[in-house]
Amino acid sequence: MNENNRKELYQQVILEHNKKPKNFRQIDEATHTAEGYNPLCGDHLTVYICVNDQDIVEDIAFHGDGCAISRASASMMTAALKGKNINDVDILFDEFHRLVKGELHPDQEENHLGKLSVFSGIWQYPSRIKCASLCWHAMKGALEKKDSVSTE
Repeated sequence: MNENNRKELYQQVILEHNKKPKNFRQIDEATHTAEGYNPLCGDHLTVYICVNDQDIVEDIAFHGDGCAISRASASMMTAALKGKNINDVDILFDEFHRLVKGELHPDQEENHLGKLSVFSGIWQYPSRIKCASLCWHAMKGALEKKDSVSTE
């Protein structure tokens, strides 16, 4: 995919998930929850996760306020992680983190990112990396039983 097509797809995906985010709700009976805050952009969200006895993410959702990139990333993250086991969640966390930092090149390296690879160019905008990764750090914090995480 050439650079112009990638940017156009990125913009379409961000707009779509910002307008109609998937899994944008609270889960009252969540087994894991954490709040995430990005002081640079003002993004503030909470991630809710239900993990069963077999370490499978049965449900995952988010709620809060944030920029379009933050909301789109959270929407896509929740869709990607639902039904995954915790080991696969850890792999996706690592791959996404490397992707947004420009260390993973999805067209050249084997990965499990699928649609999440649309964020591959975000490393070119350092101030937006924290927007895209906030929900991922909140999710990881929730699984580690932390109440809150910050991008600072």
